[in-house]
Amino acid sequence: MLASYDELRKIDVSEFTEKRDGAEYLNWAKCIDLLHQNGAEKVYFVPEVNEKGSSLFMSEVSFENGYDKNKKTNRCYETRIKIHIDDNVYTMQSPVMNGANPVQDNSMSQQRVWNSMCRSFVKGVAIYTGLGFDLWLKEEDRMSKQQTDDDLSKHDIFKIKERCQQIYTAKMQDGLTTKEIAEKLHKTEDEVKAIFSYFDTLSNFEKELYNIDSKSR
Repeated sequence: MLASYDELRKIDVSEFTEKRDGAEYLNWAKCIDLLHQNGAEKVYFVPEVNEKGSSLFMSEVSFENGYDKNKKTNRCYETRIKIHIDDNVYTMQSPVMNGANPVQDNSMSQQRVWNSMCRSFVKGVAIYTGLGFDLWLKEEDRMSKQQTDDDLSKHDIFKIKERCQQIYTAKMQDGLTTKEIAEKLHKTEDEVKAIFSYFDTLSNFEKELYNIDSKSR
């Protein structure tokens, strides 16, 4: 009989993972092997097929108003599988991805469809059995931080100014004068002061730009 969720959750699978696109991945075959080693007698997954008999599911309309900036379409491709572990059957549906990016119409391949199903299997096993779950916790944390980094509304120009001021102060604490720091930057002291004032100028510029009345349509 398969070990409990808590027992499987405690298994360190990191020694069996490989790193791709900045994240750790557990190979689907090793995942099956580990389940067998921990009491499972039957483990496999089967692709689901759509009404046309294909294992590739897709939205009927394109995202990004039909095209992205390079005029390439993306219809949100997904795969769906049934995971069989002894007498239990679970369903998982996942997007077909190219690393952290969606696969577009002109870059779809059988290998990417297969990779999506394998990734879906390993993630489904983690969700339902606990095996390798901590890998996905790290992955979700990484993706969350990446999304925050990509969200320009979360960036604060004065945080950059503060960081520069801290570095500047640290150089002075190391014994450099303001004149010496400026010389090493190939600038005058007044030019360095002006650069620090740019942050305030840019902040005001952003506010004024935002407050411009849009032309009525």
